[in-house]
Amino acid sequence: MKKISLSHLDRECYVETLNNGLEVFMIPLLDKKNYFISYATRFGSDILEFSNDKTKYKPPLGIAHFLEHKMFEQEDGIDPFTYFSKSGTDSNASTSFDNTQYICFGTKNFNDNLEYLLKFVNNPYYTDDNVNKEKGIIAEEINMYEDIPDFKLEMKLRECLYHKHPRRLDIAGTVEEINKITKEDLYACYNNFYIPNNMFILIVGNFSKEEANKIIKEQLNSKEKVDLPTIKNVVEPVSVKTKELTVKSNIELPKTALGLKVSTKNFKESDLELDLYLNMLTVILFGASSLFREKVRNNKLLSNIYTEWESIDNFKTFYLMASSPEPNKLIEEVKDVLKNVSLDEKTFERIKKVWIANEVKIYDNVDLTVNNTYDDILKYNEIIPNRIDIIKKMKFKKLQEIVSKIDFNNISIVKMLNK
Repeated sequence: MKKISLSHLDRECYVETLNNGLEVFMIPLLDKKNYFISYATRFGSDILEFSNDKTKYKPPLGIAHFLEHKMFEQEDGIDPFTYFSKSGTDSNASTSFDNTQYICFGTKNFNDNLEYLLKFVNNPYYTDDNVNKEKGIIAEEINMYEDIPDFKLEMKLRECLYHKHPRRLDIAGTVEEINKITKEDLYACYNNFYIPNNMFILIVGNFSKEEANKIIKEQLNSKEKVDLPTIKNVVEPVSVKTKELTVKSNIELPKTALGLKVSTKNFKESDLELDLYLNMLTVILFGASSLFREKVRNNKLLSNIYTEWESIDNFKTFYLMASSPEPNKLIEEVKDVLKNVSLDEKTFERIKKVWIANEVKIYDNVDLTVNNTYDDILKYNEIIPNRIDIIKKMKFKKLQEIVSKIDFNNISIVKMLNK
């Protein structure tokens, strides 16, 4: 395995790509008691249509999430959750727009748990009966989320931002769509995307990298590399689809959301560099110590706030969601901040120092290390060993240059009011 030293952190990452294309990332934290294992595929709800060997597939919406559910039903009748819990180990799985991961984490039975995790993910068992049984369960989940105001607000904002991109669709699909899913659909998706050269393993914490490497190779070396399918991509327009929308829901306090859609075609920075500067902009404008926060707190316009940047091909999209007793006034304050972006170099340098300190803290915690590393693998297809050095090199003039290229009028606004 290749050893990568994580600069300024006194930590090391071990990386290897097996002959079949499977990527393995290990970060030993031997001063900790726990470990975390993630086995992931780059298959999520973004993939709506694909082809392989001259066969085209357009599975029902929500199939990546449905497939994740069905991986926990094994032919031998053993429930993976029950298996892991016997040793006090937690396990779970999640499907996102661009990936699905299966995880287990605990303090005991590392070798057995790693072996079992790899085994059950590599042995799907779909039948007509167990697929049909799952439809009612997932339908309930879909209906439950539709009644959650924050989820509904986000989805409405996504529908306003995107014309064609699948990020405007619910990861779980719709009840109508999941009722179309067959075991043949599941096997088609599994066989095309749950393949070594589309998957990776991330292990962090207290474990033996030699034993882990041995188990992984014993379990997965025999799996063959498979040609990746051709994925049908959509061409997303630069403009937002809908400028403003008002929805009604059963809520006590009104909610509001704003999305800013930024085309990346005019930026020459690397994806990581651009992400850092855009996040810097967010902290300066809307962070806990920003002038915006001080003003809306003093005027009692803000109950809570959430911000995030999302990356898709050719775009970076900013999300701001908040609760406010006066949503119209809050939105006007947000729009004013975006219209009159005010940057301060001292604040810029102070945030850099905070980020560097946070990087050190991250790699002293197993869960935070997992989250940070997993995101890097998905976003940048690699471990970032020198993030602190990259942060140190960030320049205020570069931030100003990036801000000057953003069209802050390309926004969507959603207001959620009580019925």
